[in-house]
Amino acid sequence: MTAELLDDVLLTAAALFVVLAIAMFYRAVAGPTTQDRVLAVNVLGTNTVVILVLLAAALDEPWVLDIALIYALLNFLMAVAISKFTVERGGVL
Repeated sequence: MTAELLDDVLLTAAALFVVLAIAMFYRAVAGPTTQDRVLAVNVLGTNTVVILVLLAAALDEPWVLDIALIYALLNFLMAVAISKFTVERGGVL
């Protein structure tokens, strides 16, 4: 596999993850339950990390991996915080 072909494959995979993120954004807005929205936002964060990693590999920019790692940690903390808030508010069945 040549480097150009590999870059094209990685960029195509990143574009497919963007399409999946758009579909998941619909689920985050439409709901219907709070748990669906929380899970959709968490999946959006994970998709963002995957897109950043694919772009870092395709564009040969290692500093983007640092941003992806920081975003992954923030995504985890956000999921924990929202879950804690939802449980304390009594939104869990």
